[in-house]
Amino acid sequence: MAEAAEYTPRLKKFYEETVRPALVKEFGYKNPMQVPRIDKIVLNMGVGEAVADSKKVNSALGDLGKIAGQKAAVTKSRKSIATFKLRAGMAIGGKVTLRKTRMYEFLDRLVTVALPRVRDFRGLNPKSFDGRGNYALGIKEHIIFPEINYDEVDQVWGMDVVVCTTAKTDNEAKALLKAFNFPFRQ
Repeated sequence: MAEAAEYTPRLKKFYEETVRPALVKEFGYKNPMQVPRIDKIVLNMGVGEAVADSKKVNSALGDLGKIAGQKAAVTKSRKSIATFKLRAGMAIGGKVTLRKTRMYEFLDRLVTVALPRVRDFRGLNPKSFDGRGNYALGIKEHIIFPEINYDEVDQVWGMDVVVCTTAKTDNEAKALLKAFNFPFRQ
């Protein structure tokens, strides 16, 4: 039986052939392992209304799973807060960590399809780096992703997307993400 050819995402090939040599040229890395790369992407969705209705968490987790292409993990509250009617151990959201092939596929959909669908989009904030080369962005409506059918959504939720890179500084990470066509504001 012949083995199936291994699938390589478009952006991974683009990174190996175009982005990596450009970063070596720009920053003058001696060792190929010094060149920054995207390590993982973490998607997080907090559902505040889950305190009143636990079915909303399941709905949000289902949508997050469709967007990510893998099952979302439930996030639970650590402590009780009486003013929010929140008890310890209550499900209040979900998260997904994407790596390797799924990460590149998600990044491709985010930059080429989802971000251009955002209403009044003026570009991503270039100051959202954390000082260690990681970039975080918030999305107000999860319905911008093509996997979500607008007619089947009972409620629109926001979500956080954190792009973790191996870059040591924000400048290196910004150059890496710019090479992946991230639409930063001027």
